[in-house]
Amino acid sequence: MRLVVQRVTEAAVHIGGVCAGRTGRGLMILIGIEEADTEEDALWLAKKAADMRIFSDEEGKMNLSVKDIGGGALVVSQFTLHASTKKGNRPSFIRAAKPDHAVPLYERFKKELAALLGGRVESGEFGADMQVSLVNDGPVTIFMDSRNRE
Repeated sequence: MRLVVQRVTEAAVHIGGVCAGRTGRGLMILIGIEEADTEEDALWLAKKAADMRIFSDEEGKMNLSVKDIGGGALVVSQFTLHASTKKGNRPSFIRAAKPDHAVPLYERFKKELAALLGGRVESGEFGADMQVSLVNDGPVTIFMDSRNRE
C-alpha cells in the first residue's frame, strides 16, 4: 500500500462538478492499493499518517502531528501510485489491486484514520473520475510504502 501525504492549508475533491469532500488545514492523502496488501498495511499506514510530525510548533519546527493541531484529512484513491514505467512509454498498472480487494482496504484505512483523528476524514469515491485541488503548505510531501517501512 502506498501513500502520498501532503501537508495542506486546504484540499477538495470534486466528482462531476460537485464537491465530494474537503478539508482545511491538515492532510491530503492519495492512497494506492496493490493485490499483496492486507488490513495490517492499512492500519499501519493510518497510524503513521495520523502520528507523523510534519506541522510546525510555535518555534517553527516540524514537531506536531495532524492530531496535535486538530486537523483533518482528505483521502483519495489513486491506483496510478502502482504504475510501472519499466518498459516503453505507457505505464502498466498490473500491480494495482482490483476493486474487490482494494475497496475493503480503502474503506478500512479511512475508518481507522477517522478513529485516530476524531472523525475528521473526508474522501473521494473509489474508482470515480475526480478532480483534486489543494494548497500544499511548505510544500511538504511525504511518500510512504507499507512494503518499505523506513
